[in-house]
Amino acid sequence: MKFHEPRNLAFLNAGIITGSYIILFLLSVGIIFENAFIHFYTFLALLITSAAIFIIAYSIFLYTLERFIYSKVRLIYKSIHSVKTGKRDPPLPQAVNNIIDHVQEEVENWESDKQREIEQLKRLEQYRRDFIGNVSHELKTPLFNIQGYVSTLLDGGLEDPSVNREYLKRTEKSIERLVKILEDLDEISQLESGQLKLRVTRFDLVSLTREVTELLEMKARKNEIQFVLNDPGKPVMVEADKDKIRQVITNIIDNSIRYGNRENGKTKITFYDMDENILTEITDNGIGIDTADMARVFERFYRTVRGRAATKKGKGLGLAIVKHIVEAHHQIINVRSTIGVGTTFGFTLKKA
Repeated sequence: MKFHEPRNLAFLNAGIITGSYIILFLLSVGIIFENAFIHFYTFLALLITSAAIFIIAYSIFLYTLERFIYSKVRLIYKSIHSVKTGKRDPPLPQAVNNIIDHVQEEVENWESDKQREIEQLKRLEQYRRDFIGNVSHELKTPLFNIQGYVSTLLDGGLEDPSVNREYLKRTEKSIERLVKILEDLDEISQLESGQLKLRVTRFDLVSLTREVTELLEMKARKNEIQFVLNDPGKPVMVEADKDKIRQVITNIIDNSIRYGNRENGKTKITFYDMDENILTEITDNGIGIDTADMARVFERFYRTVRGRAATKKGKGLGLAIVKHIVEAHHQIINVRSTIGVGTTFGFTLKKA
């Protein structure tokens, strides 16, 4: 029994009052009239008066609850529902005895929604702080380098032929790094806003991947990384923006080289037919990614602790661009990794 329902609550209060009356009646009659309880009329009077008191109390409580209290609860319900949904006239429960249940449900749902909003705002605030910190970290290195080179040139290095040209070259490299960061950020912004239009064509994904591995072959050899291309022996035709997919494959393979195993390192590229799509997986046997970092590897400027320890190179933008390019094609990208074993990035493309 739900005692917050009007009829049940009125019944409970009427019962308490009637019970109190019966106790008082028995005590008072027993004290005043010693032989009163031997007469039938005493109990008949008690029964009649008790019934009358119960009926009157029940009616008064029920009327008060429905007329005054529950009308206010209805207003509360309407207010809560209006704030939540933006509707001015929400539908009210037909049965009055259900209004408390509805109000309780609305308040609980509201509390749950607000709690999720608070958690989301906390995550966004943490992301904002991390993003600003990472941007600062990535920009200050080339900026400080440029400042140092220019200061050296102004302090007399400009007149020294053995110094000026070398420092100007170093300054140029730092400026190029800044420009590349800004270009990558601009590309991500365009991808996020949908301003960057894809030029979708039909091409062989295996052939494109082979082109990328050939371009990165020298860098792979320098890092003692061997490419293993699982060639299916026939063209794997897909529909996508060829230049953007080249960028995706290049960024992922470049990461596998940068964070790969320095002894017997391997980067394996495999293609899988997934009916309507082609799944491309790029696997290395490098340092791996911690479980705590897995959800953030595609964030802008985010680099894992292990990644920073392994190499100072990299801006932390490559995988963010990869994710946005793949999603711009309405496809998916995922990652799985084990520390000390390696990492696999997989993405899908529409089969041509």
